Amino acid sequence: MTPDQIRKSYSEFMTKRGAFEIPSASLVPENDPSTLFTGSGMQPMVPYLLGETHPAGRDLINIQKCCRTGDIEEVGDNSHLTFFEMIGRWDLKADPENFKKNQLEWIFDWQVDVLGLNPQHLYVTVFKGDPSVGIDRDDEAIEIWTKIFKARNIDPKIESNGEKYGTSRGGRIFLYDADENWWSRSGRPANMPIGELGGPDSEMFFDFEPNGDIKDHPASDSGRFLEIGNNVFMSHQKVRADSFLPLEKPNIDYGGGLERICAAVNTDRDVYNTPFFKTPKLVLTDLSGKLYHENLKLFRIILDHCRAATFLVGDGVHPGNQDAEYITRRLIRRAMRAAMGLGIKDSFMGKLITAFLDDAKSYSQLQSQREIILNSILTEEKKFQKLLISGEREILKHVVRKGEVTGFDAFNFYQTYGFPKELTEEVLKEQGLEIQNINGFEKASNEHSKMSATASAGKFKGGLADASEKTTAFHTAAHLMLAGLREVLGSHVHQKGSNITADRIRFDFSHDMKMTDEEKRAVEEYVNRGVEAKALVTVSEMAKDEAYSQGVEGSFWEKYPDIVKVYSMEDPSGKIWSKELCGGPHVENCSILSNYGQFKIGKEQSSSAGTRRVKATFVE
Repeated sequence: MTPDQIRKSYSEFMTKRGAFEIPSASLVPENDPSTLFTGSGMQPMVPYLLGETHPAGRDLINIQKCCRTGDIEEVGDNSHLTFFEMIGRWDLKADPENFKKNQLEWIFDWQVDVLGLNPQHLYVTVFKGDPSVGIDRDDEAIEIWTKIFKARNIDPKIESNGEKYGTSRGGRIFLYDADENWWSRSGRPANMPIGELGGPDSEMFFDFEPNGDIKDHPASDSGRFLEIGNNVFMSHQKVRADSFLPLEKPNIDYGGGLERICAAVNTDRDVYNTPFFKTPKLVLTDLSGKLYHENLKLFRIILDHCRAATFLVGDGVHPGNQDAEYITRRLIRRAMRAAMGLGIKDSFMGKLITAFLDDAKSYSQLQSQREIILNSILTEEKKFQKLLISGEREILKHVVRKGEVTGFDAFNFYQTYGFPKELTEEVLKEQGLEIQNINGFEKASNEHSKMSATASAGKFKGGLADASEKTTAFHTAAHLMLAGLREVLGSHVHQKGSNITADRIRFDFSHDMKMTDEEKRAVEEYVNRGVEAKALVTVSEMAKDEAYSQGVEGSFWEKYPDIVKVYSMEDPSGKIWSKELCGGPHVENCSILSNYGQFKIGKEQSSSAGTRRVKATFVE
């Protein structure tokens, strides 16, 4: 089965059982300054798992784009990925009588009856209980799994000591403590603060070596078993240091890595042998003249990092020097250095990124951003090609001269040549060396500022700093300005970010050239003419597909629900000045903007590769 077939089968299977499919959120968390990227399907759902009502209902599914960069150095084995897709299901405020039964039976049936996984290769884990906090063994999950396996003529033997006996005693349902089978935001029950929610979980594993070492068990790191799903039963609240109460309305949180599920369908543990990487791997083989199975680590680094960079740039995270943008830069540059290890000396990113884009047809946003994505990554490739050779040469010359590289030296390499600390470490590692006094790097460098999109305290969704009349008016002006930018610069222009206060509009948009004074004046005139025309602002709800077919302007279409709000600005003559997806708020008529003077664009500059930033306001 292809990834698209798996996605479709999951959607059809669960929607037939009453679930509502919601779109993937952006890789950039909208209102979460605690993390750079969306790292799980659960992350955007936290408010609803903690009690908020989701507008789409109680039983929800999606396939979430995720990016985890905490273990970039681990990329190179057969299962680690920086970017991945997480298949998810949430049953919010579920019926405690059958919420586990439905989830476990349905996900098992989908994996076996729809995907065709051999049930003999499936193993599960269950929470064994924690007497110190009064939480019993999850006998309900054990009972459900027992019935499921018996129905498939599989002996549902329970193994309570897998660490000691592995699979030698025929275990199928493995019991583990809170380190393996308990979920909360703080970890095991003892670490949870009073009031926090948590619960046991039940993981599902695929056995790639049924005749493997009998000492292996699902929670071991042998490589025999691969986790392909986790069912979290958020069913308890901590009320005292040693006491929990069951929730009247528990939650289900299921997540399964799509790439890992693909690997299980293929009965090949190596996720890089899944269809996600088939065409790019062939391209890389052609570019390098090398074979994948003879150069596993280098191939995997290049494939993973290029795929991740493609999706990150597609969500507006262009290569740069701070926070999330630095991660994109680091991924591209690590991939380039790995390519040098394969003997690739010329530009290769264009062909490889194109292959990933061609294989990601299900992500319409990527297709609409193809030119921007390619331009951004190729620009970074050209920059790094120039400094890579000179930077590495200078490091080696420094080693010959001084005998070592300190943290302060590493920072100087970064400042002078743009050579990242991580690559300095890799160059030294090849020489059997390491950075001395590495803390010197941190002392010499400035702390990365929080991303502007998430760090501003009190920042409202959509980029508004507050809900005052003037800020609302400036929000309406931002819509007119985007329409003006698209008319003057071209239809490739889309919003990439904004921050709107009662004093000014800061607006990021996709464009790779500095605006001329004439272009800025033309956009100003467009906005002021819309104000003078007394364009009426109206809002309507329509199907997302209908809005898209009508040419409604919008960014990140995948993050919107099936029914969207569209704000239109139309003057008495019938001319439409702006028509855009938005959640509001706006003024009732553009003429209100004249109370603040004439619209004026001030500073215009580069925000990151492929993205320009303008600041605008109204002047008397």
